[in-house]
Amino acid sequence: MQPSNQIFTILLVDDREENLVSLQEILEAPDRKFIKAHSGNEALKMALKNEDIGLIMLDVQMPDLDGFEVASILKSNPRTRDISIIFVTAISTELNNVLKGYAYGAVDYLQKPLHIAVTQSKVKVFQDLYFYQQQLKETIELKDKINKQLERFMFMVAHDLKSPLAGVVGLLQLMKDDDRITSSEELLDYMKLMLDASNHLINMIGSILEYSRQNQKDQSIEEFDLHEMVAEMARLLFPPSHIQIGFDNHLPNIRTKKLKLQQVFQNLLTNSIKYIDKPTGQISVGHKDDGEFYNFYVKDNGAGIPKEDRQKIFSLFETAGHTSNRDTSTGVGLNIMKMHVEEQGGKISVESTPGEGSTFYFQWLKRMS
Repeated sequence: MQPSNQIFTILLVDDREENLVSLQEILEAPDRKFIKAHSGNEALKMALKNEDIGLIMLDVQMPDLDGFEVASILKSNPRTRDISIIFVTAISTELNNVLKGYAYGAVDYLQKPLHIAVTQSKVKVFQDLYFYQQQLKETIELKDKINKQLERFMFMVAHDLKSPLAGVVGLLQLMKDDDRITSSEELLDYMKLMLDASNHLINMIGSILEYSRQNQKDQSIEEFDLHEMVAEMARLLFPPSHIQIGFDNHLPNIRTKKLKLQQVFQNLLTNSIKYIDKPTGQISVGHKDDGEFYNFYVKDNGAGIPKEDRQKIFSLFETAGHTSNRDTSTGVGLNIMKMHVEEQGGKISVESTPGEGSTFYFQWLKRMS
């Protein structure tokens, strides 16, 4: 959809003034601006001078530079290569001429004498396309701006968490050596678990800090034992004693952005633990080979998800309708997880039977380069 306050600029190029006048009359519209060039050289200067040009209507047969040469030069310049070009020509539109035009950068042909309705329709298509591209560009710029703000916010939060957590770890270290703790094997085991969990959290915060300092392309890729990572994560989530987390098969070694994959599994395991409502809870993790992807899954025997909620749970700030009043979920975790999966070409889905449980599936590239 074209913004109401924007003008579409068209550069008309022809060595004959009467052709320029005729073409402008055909294409005249309140939301259009026309620039005229009487030669190839003049067209090149105008294209470089005017950054708002969305379309060039280019005559093929001109005395100095012909249309093919002008198009070739325009497409070789980074400032003008993305401008759409329609050749307007009286020469034969046999296949060899058409292919030559496309090779030099044309996106379409119009045969002289011009058919008014066809000419108007084609230009309207390129006008709509131009404004769609502009909107897409603005959307990408806005997304990048928001991402930078989120990264700064994440850095501040992680930084503010790390200092008091380090103090907690120091205090736990002192308590671990206290006679009242060392004299009880059970208390000592609990203390070790708390220290392990706290140190794991410090490492995760450190990873988040590193993540926030790097842009998308610079985030480190590493090879690691995924089975070991998920098993350690399952242990440090401290599931209640009635919930067992197991593996259907051995997870592979993988080369990828570790923090992102870790966040995906942590979200899925945390959600499964949270929504298990049975006296005995079972969570299983596994994978299948799926071409260039691994197809991972996390299965539980929890409350399940109503059919009408299975798509919206992946949207920001959306949670399933079955969640209880005590549930503090914001719906952010599954949305972030979905973005991580789709970012590297994968898909995520859920199968669920209310009252029986859910299985979340997601694809992840076997190896990132």
